[in-house]
Amino acid sequence: MNGPQIRNMAVSVIGAARSGAGVARLLHSQGARVFVSDRQPAEKLKISLEAFRSQGIEAEVNGHTERVYRCTLMVISPGVPSNAPVVQEALRQGIRVVSELEAASWFCRSRMIAVTGSNGKTTTTTLIGRILGDAKKKHVVAGNIGTAFSEVVLELAETDLAVLEVSSFQLDHCEQFRPWISVILNITEDHMDRYDNSMERYAASKARIFMNQTDTDILIYSADDEWTVKTAGKAPCVTIPFSCRQEVQNGGFIRKDSLVTSFAGKRAEILPTDQISIKGIHNWSNALAATLVGHLAGVSTASIRATLKNFKGVEHRLEFVREVGGVRYYNDSKATNVDSVGYALRAFNEPVILLLGGRDKGNDYSRLEQLVREHVKLVVAIGESADKVVDSFGRMVSVTKADSMEHALRHASRLAQAGDIVLLSPACASFDWFDNYEHRGNVFKELVNRL
Repeated sequence: MNGPQIRNMAVSVIGAARSGAGVARLLHSQGARVFVSDRQPAEKLKISLEAFRSQGIEAEVNGHTERVYRCTLMVISPGVPSNAPVVQEALRQGIRVVSELEAASWFCRSRMIAVTGSNGKTTTTTLIGRILGDAKKKHVVAGNIGTAFSEVVLELAETDLAVLEVSSFQLDHCEQFRPWISVILNITEDHMDRYDNSMERYAASKARIFMNQTDTDILIYSADDEWTVKTAGKAPCVTIPFSCRQEVQNGGFIRKDSLVTSFAGKRAEILPTDQISIKGIHNWSNALAATLVGHLAGVSTASIRATLKNFKGVEHRLEFVREVGGVRYYNDSKATNVDSVGYALRAFNEPVILLLGGRDKGNDYSRLEQLVREHVKLVVAIGESADKVVDSFGRMVSVTKADSMEHALRHASRLAQAGDIVLLSPACASFDWFDNYEHRGNVFKELVNRL
């Protein structure tokens, strides 16, 4: 264990959902005196609260009382912002504040592979897990991907691998977290509302993924992204680039429409890009990053090639739902920023009817203007940011507002013609109408399947 001695320590966990519940149980099992606090009402946390009661973990709901500050350590869930009053007050009182990821890493005996980036994290993390699984290498896939690291960390043996999707919010409160391999896929504008509209602050948050790495560790990074290149230049470890635009030394790249890796002057052609199951040039980048991790983990080229041919992507990320009357419907609910919508639009040559909007995160929609002109025949504006979407695109393409997902899909399907794409790619958070992006995507899919 690399962290503090937990036994008998008073620990407050902020957030009682998936990650908070996981780390509360973990720390309780290690002898800490855990108190959990959440702003949500009890009816939204029934499963967690029942588990806490059965294990003797104290908890409160409907807000944070002074009790949360009677601790030595505060652990926060990924959804709790650094500027939340409860976090700021804890720091003012001199309480140590760490993320669930950091706390879980204290108990990790295996080597860790950590993936971050503004876009592509879930796809790449899942693909790495599939590459390792197909090669029969023992591992877990966890982190920001759905399974909290704290829920599975004690299952890991020294010879296993932990594959972790890591967000900037988790990294903000890491101290000793040290992956064997870190991956930065890209650093593009996202979460500007949480980083005071500063790309410098956002990039610095991403850079924390390698802050504890040494010359025995590795950073894999995109050479196609300006902020990523600038950030990788500060890494204290071995760095390995990948690129879809240029050949790189000791890394991965695209050459003559094929994925290629090159190490110590030896090249390996993985497979042609048209044989990769997941669509779009952004997924070539994800495949390159995952391939490099696979090589470093000792997976053969033949095994990686087979996985890339068969991997169908992840739910809610450019997920094909159904074709109705020659119109194809795609669920890209995980596209919660402007750049991810750009990647989605580039993946199609057909006319697109785009469902766009939600809880805005400081989006600059001007970066989508050219792509919308080239690819989109109609924008259906949804959610809290519908008026901003109308203002941003109303002068260049037909835009209509919808007051529900059902209304949006009904309008889109009525105007769609055979050969069109109806694409939910919102560029926004989901918390205006939905519990999370999964909920948003599932509602969309259910409605599509009723058409």
